[in-house]
Amino acid sequence: MEKVRIAVFVSGGGTNLEALLNAQERGEIPHGEIVLVVSSAAGAYALTRAERHGVHAVTVARKGRAPQDFEAELLRRLLESKIDVIILAGFLTILSEDFVKLWPGRILNVHPSLIPSFCGKGYYGLKVHAEALARGVKVTGATVHLVNEIPDGGEILLQKAVEVLPGDTPETLQKRVMEQAEWVLLPRAAEMVCAQLFENGGGENA
Repeated sequence: MEKVRIAVFVSGGGTNLEALLNAQERGEIPHGEIVLVVSSAAGAYALTRAERHGVHAVTVARKGRAPQDFEAELLRRLLESKIDVIILAGFLTILSEDFVKLWPGRILNVHPSLIPSFCGKGYYGLKVHAEALARGVKVTGATVHLVNEIPDGGEILLQKAVEVLPGDTPETLQKRVMEQAEWVLLPRAAEMVCAQLFENGGGENA
């Protein structure tokens, strides 16, 4: 059968997307292929990254529209591209329970902490790392998990610890967590899910 078809949802610069695309080109996701990138923000640099790698990229703007209209267009784009798996890579919009239920075991998210620490409402981006530093933890990291109805809930697939160093700022800690954990775990988790779907006959979801 064909490879499992992956869509990556983004909202900003797309560093995690770049890590996934580079891993794919190195052959680290042999059972899957990123065929679509969807940005919730027009002009996001992630769209440029996708195009440079020859991946179809579109904007489905969230701002100024009802959630149901936004998700209806998301779904249309996914069905048009025959998507099997969704990876949330810096995607700042919370998907509804109804949308998530259409993709059981097929939506992956990366969170820049060791869940259950520093997760939940309001914990995203630099805020996570600032809180880790404020709490004085010596170890942080990243988690890749399958999404269920709770934004930071669901089955944990992979976690990787990263040391917090003296003199760290939220920015330096964010960079280390991305380089040492997020960019390592995301391709690995993507391959885990795609390999399982491949062995079970693949996609034809939604």
